[in-house]
Amino acid sequence: MLSLFLFLLLVAVVLGIIGVAASGLTILLVIGVIVFVADLAFAGARLRRSGRYGR
Repeated sequence: MLSLFLFLLLVAVVLGIIGVAASGLTILLVIGVIVFVADLAFAGARLRRSGRYGR
């Protein structure tokens, strides 16, 4: 699950960078932020459900 978290985090960062760098593609920045927030929510829910040291 950690690999999924890191992959989604990487996707969010790449989309954000492309959205900022490319003119007219601010929708990619918005999508990157949404993916980032969803990724944090997913990780938080998983941590809360399994406990700090549980699997």
